Amino acid sequence: MSKKFALVVGASGEIGHAISRSLAEAGWSLYLHYANNEERVSALVNDLEESFPTQEFMLIQADLRKSESVETLSNSIFTIHSVVFAQGHSLFKGLEQTTLEDIRYLFQVHVEHPMFLVGKLTPKLRKQTHSSIIFVGSIWGDTGASYEVAYSAAKGAQHAFVKAYAKEVATQKITVNAVAPGFIETKMNAHVEEEARQQILEEIPAGVFGSTQDVANAVVFLTGEKATYITGQIIRVNGGWYI
Repeated sequence: MSKKFALVVGASGEIGHAISRSLAEAGWSLYLHYANNEERVSALVNDLEESFPTQEFMLIQADLRKSESVETLSNSIFTIHSVVFAQGHSLFKGLEQTTLEDIRYLFQVHVEHPMFLVGKLTPKLRKQTHSSIIFVGSIWGDTGASYEVAYSAAKGAQHAFVKAYAKEVATQKITVNAVAPGFIETKMNAHVEEEARQQILEEIPAGVFGSTQDVANAVVFLTGEKATYITGQIIRVNGGWYI
């Protein structure tokens, strides 16, 4: 059986790390993108190569704040069946304190440059019998969050892009979806104080916070053959917190 290749953008992050490992376990060879944390993603590659010796794992460095890095990233990709966007950062700040630089940074990393990259990679995805594009969005892209207004707007734009581009490439056998996590136990949520965490937990019907593996499970499903008729969807992974 021929190899299938996926690009994981943001493989050095906690969610990207979990997605990469789960995809490798499902038989994927991977292009593993990182911006700065080379040590962490290099350790991941070593681990995956040892665990899955018949698959290929390649590192690609690119800073998605810079448009020229999109060209570098796209030119480093050859055969490709799936693209997963798991990169980015949050911003916990009132809008009055949010700078134009803050807003531009969020939209460059979450929206502008990923959209540009998708356009560059679509001709390569189109060569496959079926291919997929998956964004790790956010619950805040659906409902919005106070003191995360700029982040919510960027994630909302991601979700809108998914719905629109899914229509544009549907006849090309390319599916486009997003996974929208709720409260996931990561460093990104470390700023939330214990009292606030308990209040959030009381609002989640499942009664527990999500894990990075919960997100990875949804992503792996959307890359698979059983999801070829699912496109333009925002798959909520939030324990019922927002329905």
